[in-house]
Amino acid sequence: MKKINKEKWKHVEKLLNDQGIIGALAIDQRGALKRMMKSYKEPSDRDMIDFKTIVSEKLTPYASSILLDPEYGIPAADNKDANCGLLLAYEKTGYDSNDLGRMPDLLDEWSVKRLKEAGADACKFLIYYDADQIEINRLKKIIIERIGSECIAENIPFFLEILTFDQEISDNKSKEFAKVKPQKVIDAMKEFSDDRYNIDVLKVEIPVNMNYVEGYGQESVYTQQEAAQLFIEQSKCTNLPFIFLSAGVSPEMFQETLLFAKSAGSEFNGVLCGRATWAEGVRVYANEGEHQAKQWMGEKGKKNLLSLNEVISQTASPVSQRLQSLE
Repeated sequence: MKKINKEKWKHVEKLLNDQGIIGALAIDQRGALKRMMKSYKEPSDRDMIDFKTIVSEKLTPYASSILLDPEYGIPAADNKDANCGLLLAYEKTGYDSNDLGRMPDLLDEWSVKRLKEAGADACKFLIYYDADQIEINRLKKIIIERIGSECIAENIPFFLEILTFDQEISDNKSKEFAKVKPQKVIDAMKEFSDDRYNIDVLKVEIPVNMNYVEGYGQESVYTQQEAAQLFIEQSKCTNLPFIFLSAGVSPEMFQETLLFAKSAGSEFNGVLCGRATWAEGVRVYANEGEHQAKQWMGEKGKKNLLSLNEVISQTASPVSQRLQSLE
């Protein structure tokens, strides 16, 4: 159990739904969103801004909070539902493909102070992490320490998003990576649960690749019993609240995974779900225009999100089981 001061807790409360769970929507993608749009058209900055704004306008009435980037997402933040909390990303998008360590970088024109002044209830930072890269990880840890100190100074929550990888395995969707993924995820969570980083919530991957769980894919790396045990191990490895990211899987697969996690005994505290909710809307926006995209988001996107909300209401545990106010 972690305890935080009253001011920071007030920000946390803005990010929760009525059950005290994080049911957040992620649309902080920049490079990934541009690549999605390029399948249909060459995206302009205006396309990026407009699509994010459509997502925010149409879906935030049904989300406890929304994650946006300050580069393209401020207009979307200005058009969110008044009852929806706001997280803003602090990292530059992607990484240099020639950089085997995948070092993160901060946005040049932003600080945690400026994110807070822009209306953020929390700062989110993404880090690519291979627990076996000892020397590079020392530098990454220093960056996270600095951000944690900034968040302490500004009294807003720090959400750390961890995407794991293995320097020797190029394809994170491969069977080879599926074999090492559980320990990569759990080791990273253990490290960043240390008080020195001042992290309040971990945004993490599912500890297994469900496509390699017996009964869920054509080829298995784990039995269902083994997978269930890994969900339990993940849940016990940290005292911090942790929420799952959707990693671009289909809405159906993500929801099935959450149900599996609950049945296994995982005590996760919600989700920060992006592409599993709005991905198909990119095609509609690019091919059919803004009006049709708004219609799709207000119908299919809304349906995806409401369906997810129903699942997390059955599966997630309240944040207050792991995080509470000092006062």
